[in-house]
Amino acid sequence: MGGELLVADKRRVRQTMKTLQRIKTWQLIILFILACFVTATFLRLNNIGMVERRTAVISADAAGDSNVTANRLYDLQRYVTAHMNTDMGKGVYLQNQYNRDSKKILDAASASEDTNGNVYKKAEAVCRARYPDYAHGTYAAYQQCFLDQVSSYAPGSDLASTIVLPRADQYLHVYVSPAWSPDFAGWSLVVSLVILVLIIVRLVSLGVLRLLLRRHYKSI
Repeated sequence: MGGELLVADKRRVRQTMKTLQRIKTWQLIILFILACFVTATFLRLNNIGMVERRTAVISADAAGDSNVTANRLYDLQRYVTAHMNTDMGKGVYLQNQYNRDSKKILDAASASEDTNGNVYKKAEAVCRARYPDYAHGTYAAYQQCFLDQVSSYAPGSDLASTIVLPRADQYLHVYVSPAWSPDFAGWSLVVSLVILVLIIVRLVSLGVLRLLLRRHYKSI
């Protein structure tokens, strides 16, 4: 009776092996490579989409329309937080908006009619002559020049500290990309992982079944 059960078990093992061998490992590997290629393509498209939206934010910031910039930032945020592989790195910095806001503060100080305003006007005259194109790329140097000149005209009064410029970190926008997203890239990644698991399970199962046939059912 025990021998008959062993023979039946051996037949089941052989039948299971034949079932597993209907789909070849090389076929699964080809499917896995194709799935990985599709996944990589969609991941790259996600990243390109982020770069395009980030570029739109930078362009809007350069144009100076705060409403358009806010809309482009919203588009960027919504896209990045909904798609994997859209890491922004250091984020996007609204340099032009920072320059414009800082300029308003310095211009307001220079236009003031109090005693300090005379100092600010002198600093503005010196620095504008030194950096005539400060609104087009040399604003940081102009800003530092202005503060240095104010300090030099009133060395003991610390007038420079009365000029409160905007915090630079308030103009930096960083959005977090999800580790996985339910889009084409995410689902193609799932398919790739499923195929990889099938390959591993198939190889392990065949190895175990062959080992059983060689050792456990060898004498039957």
